[in-house]
Amino acid sequence: GDGDSDDGFVIIKNIERELICPACKELFTHPLILPCQHSICHKCVKELLLTLDDSFNDVGSDNSNQSSPRLRLPSPSMDKIDRINRPGWKRNSLTPRTTIFPCPGCEHDVDLGERGINGLFRNFTLETIVERYRQAARAATAIMCDLCKPPPQESTKSCMDCSASYCNECFKIHHPWGTIKAQHEYVGPTTNFRPKILMCPEHETERINMYCELCRRPVCHLCKLGGNHANHRVTTMSSAYKTLKEKLSKDIDYLIGKESQVKSQISELNLLMKETECNGERAKEEAITHFEKLFEILEERKSSVLKAIDSSKKLRLDKFQTQMEEYQGLLENNGLVGYAQEVLKETDQSCFVQTAKQLHLRIQKATESLKSFRPAAQTSFEDYVVNTSKQTELLGELSFFSSGIDVPEINEEQSKVYNNALINWHHPEKDKADSYVLEYRKINREDEMSWNEIEVCGTSKIIQDLENSSTYAFRVRAYKGSICSPCSRELILHTPPAPAFALMGSGGIQLEEPITAKYLEYQEDM
Repeated sequence: GDGDSDDGFVIIKNIERELICPACKELFTHPLILPCQHSICHKCVKELLLTLDDSFNDVGSDNSNQSSPRLRLPSPSMDKIDRINRPGWKRNSLTPRTTIFPCPGCEHDVDLGERGINGLFRNFTLETIVERYRQAARAATAIMCDLCKPPPQESTKSCMDCSASYCNECFKIHHPWGTIKAQHEYVGPTTNFRPKILMCPEHETERINMYCELCRRPVCHLCKLGGNHANHRVTTMSSAYKTLKEKLSKDIDYLIGKESQVKSQISELNLLMKETECNGERAKEEAITHFEKLFEILEERKSSVLKAIDSSKKLRLDKFQTQMEEYQGLLENNGLVGYAQEVLKETDQSCFVQTAKQLHLRIQKATESLKSFRPAAQTSFEDYVVNTSKQTELLGELSFFSSGIDVPEINEEQSKVYNNALINWHHPEKDKADSYVLEYRKINREDEMSWNEIEVCGTSKIIQDLENSSTYAFRVRAYKGSICSPCSRELILHTPPAPAFALMGSGGIQLEEPITAKYLEYQEDM
């Protein structure tokens, strides 16, 4: 943010999506680079580790938190943070300290190893860009002098060696001529202080001066000599800096040159979305016509099919929306290009390299999509044609002519219930299914409760906080692309009357042993 023109501010403004932490959904603060190359705030990594560590001793705690896209964790106490940072700390002999958690950016498991958070690089380049963005967004609000007696004066310079900002008078007082401090490096007022030399997280006294091409991360000479990178291909930092800078510059030029192509493809996506909307509505109308003929018997099935069409339509529109946003990001005044241009302003080679490699790979992936444009979903709803030709007694299993995906089956033996329920299911096409939706409801004698839905990536899920002495029904359906399978056979489980024995701990009620589920057949009076 030099403030030279409004254009500069537009680009800075548009790159905000690149500057948001995937965990807290706010601007990055002290971002760390995870082994999967995604960045996440230092505090968010700590909170994730604390949350997962607490859940070890909670029966049926659910680490995936898939139903909540926005991670909102309570701020951990300093005491807890100190404990979890202590290398050998364990809650008890059976509970090792957690170092594995899913990356909020890509959901792949990240293993921090023995060094934990201390083994991660801080992403100084990203931090600098966030600070530049903050300055532009608040129209360069004055940074006050750190050393003035109240009231403080506006600062005129910041010392990178002292990590502090000064007004003219305080700077002269604290950096007198003829002393070593007079030789300190100072810049314009800033709140972003970073070390002049990046040090190795593995060998804290060694500076980063090489780049491991296999692990895609900067390393020091000890890492290469006898550390984890001994047999890896390592290049000099200046060589990696030069290569990546050239690649990133070419990436940006290529994307800027493809501006009109991206715009035409965005227009095409808009048309495809309208077509999907139209066809989805038409499919719903046709389904309604079928169901009206069998209205009394088929009332529940009608809503079920409409929900499936709506789910499919929403899934497709979401995919088109995501694809359109990805293409929007390729335009010159949008996020990715603007962000890459900001990264190119980085002059520190080490900082540049650790940020630029992953960005280069992202842009490569984006440019691949330009070479072979494929819509993210199909607009036709021909799989959603209701089959009414079967006999009346089979209407309870009514589904689309060809859903294209098998029905999952809940595994009774492996499904257990206490005040939490663990539901396991089997699916012959689990490698082909993208996700599942687990539905459950409490069964009352008086009235039918509505189904609760949870989206799940794997083939098991823990449902928390069920009521005591209650009967629950569970069922699951699978999704592949934008197609949804019919629901599985329902499983009925009964929760016990009250905790038989419990231990109170920091995570709430914890059982010494899980209580095996009792499977109940449907009863006539329910």
